[in-house]
Amino acid sequence: MNTVPAQDNKAHLLEMTDNEFTQLSTFVKSRYGIDLTQKRTLIQGRLTHDLRSRGINSFQEYFKLLNNDPSGTEITNLLNRLTTNLSYFLRENEHFDFMTKVMLPHWEQTVRDHDLRIWSAGCSAGQEAYTAQMVMHDYFGARKNVWDTTILATDISAKAMNKAKSGIYTFDELKDIPAEWKSKYFQKAGADSLQVCDKIRKEVVFRTLNLMDDFHFKRQFHLIFCRNVMIYFDTQTKKELVKKFYEWTAPGGYFFISHSESLNSLGSQFKYIHPAIYQKQV
Repeated sequence: MNTVPAQDNKAHLLEMTDNEFTQLSTFVKSRYGIDLTQKRTLIQGRLTHDLRSRGINSFQEYFKLLNNDPSGTEITNLLNRLTTNLSYFLRENEHFDFMTKVMLPHWEQTVRDHDLRIWSAGCSAGQEAYTAQMVMHDYFGARKNVWDTTILATDISAKAMNKAKSGIYTFDELKDIPAEWKSKYFQKAGADSLQVCDKIRKEVVFRTLNLMDDFHFKRQFHLIFCRNVMIYFDTQTKKELVKKFYEWTAPGGYFFISHSESLNSLGSQFKYIHPAIYQKQV
């Protein structure tokens, strides 16, 4: 019986020239802060099938599409493919323990207008913001009705935003959720999925936001999450972004990053409190 030799997938990659790689990485860095200088193979691998399926046979052709697409669809699709929107409920749970044991008791005594302002920056598919909201509902209990705990959740990925707004997650995506939370804060959505209940979803406002843009908010935040986002940025971009986060953190407010990140080399004014937890001093 005749056999067909296994195909060499690498040979079928749509490869970039040095100039094309520089052009694309510069374009993405200048607009979105994402550093792709070490991601050449990843870019080729993630884009090859999509481009070939549309009859695009070179990255130069692709650049023409990016630069002549007033709808923004092409750049949205590119960002969706190049960034990994990995998140899950109760990720780095030490942050939520700190909220329950330290931050919420303090805020309950000191925030006189009962308006807690929290921003989940780079919120991915919404698990981080929904987790924080459930933590606050658990903490306040019957007292919750006098508190405004609306969370602003932003991300650059339109795909992630759509999933986050739906609030629908598979059983596998909910494997870390306590059974009590599943009964209190979720409702059945399908044969293998649940949806975040209305009272939690209505208290998370999702917006598409590029962190490289200037921020314009009415008031500073008591807490800003920015976890596993700055891993895509170079040092200078991180410095500039952390400075903006500091400006939009209220005195005494907190800034959460991931445990794989640090502000040590960024010259930040935030004070180190615990691993991955920083505070703006009063």
